[in-house]
Amino acid sequence: MFKKLIFISLILIVSYFIISEKQNTKNNIIIGSSLAYNGSLKSWGETVYNTVNAYFKYTNENNLIQNKHIEFLALDDKYEPNLTFDNIKSILNNDILSFFGIVGTPTIRRVMPIFEDNQTPFFSPFSGASFLRDKDFDNIINFRASYKQEIENIIDYITNTKKLSKISIFYQNDEYGEDGYISTLQALESKNLKLISAGTYKRNTLSINHAFNEIKNSKPEVILLVGAYKANALFIKKAKKDEFLKDVIFCNISFSDANSIIKELKNSNVDSSNIIFSNVVPNYDDKNLKIVQEYQEVMQKYAVNKELGFISFEAFLASKVLIDAIIRLEGNYSSRELIYALKNPPKDILSEIKLEFENHQLLNTTYLFEYKDDKFQEILR
Repeated sequence: MFKKLIFISLILIVSYFIISEKQNTKNNIIIGSSLAYNGSLKSWGETVYNTVNAYFKYTNENNLIQNKHIEFLALDDKYEPNLTFDNIKSILNNDILSFFGIVGTPTIRRVMPIFEDNQTPFFSPFSGASFLRDKDFDNIINFRASYKQEIENIIDYITNTKKLSKISIFYQNDEYGEDGYISTLQALESKNLKLISAGTYKRNTLSINHAFNEIKNSKPEVILLVGAYKANALFIKKAKKDEFLKDVIFCNISFSDANSIIKELKNSNVDSSNIIFSNVVPNYDDKNLKIVQEYQEVMQKYAVNKELGFISFEAFLASKVLIDAIIRLEGNYSSRELIYALKNPPKDILSEIKLEFENHQLLNTTYLFEYKDDKFQEILR
């Protein structure tokens, strides 16, 4: 009996080392995601996919992760939460190191139970939602600043610099829009102000007429738009033709996708005056920044003919931080070690952009832009 136990123990020990060896010698590192390649966030999904793949190609070609090939496995969810859930469950059947860059607040909300139960790291959700920061989800590491910070910055500018107080909100009727709506109420309350009107529309639609009329009748000076780019652009186009709303200031948060809104307006010959765009990264076209120079060089070589923009720049920066964290693991590809590496990046990894993990996120600055003379210009105060 004793000899039999020893024999079984030896088999188990040998099996363990064989399995461990197989795990450590796998050539592919798989990073999983769920993006919208169709629907109202098609531009978002394609931009993230193209940029992440560009940086991963750069990583593989230059052998940055020694003797390893990194792969981006990103399935289409059409910005529909139930599809996101199915995608994430499916991707978990693969031997992935981390999830990365899932796009959208309602879609991420739907898969939160999976991330609560499964300790696979999830880096850089493309959402500024409060629920990703309210709880200390150890395996979720946010990259971008929150919607709350963006909206506070907008309200400060509108009330302190522009001296305006009649503010309305147009928002998507889901978790994303609700987060923006609540953050707006809180920001206004801190100024002893209240919204004068609000209007909502259904996700993945352009049914904005009811919301438009509700807001129009209140005669606002400022309209905050917390929607997808097509809905926001349509609202702005209608307002620019309306006698009561044509001179209103329109304020978009980062998820609205500034580049896509400008493209929509240009295609309809609508001017871009009185439009403010909040973003969580600096100007992607500011070549005075070393990190912008690097971004443009990588994209020009590995994403030929793909357009540059704020979302693409954010995806590039997050990709660079992720790859650096994986490199620093030095072959110890465990969830715990990756989470630690992501929360503690080198201070100068993004050159001029400061990183510090606080408020459950690495970036804590937001920026305001306007579009003039065919380019985005930062609003400096």
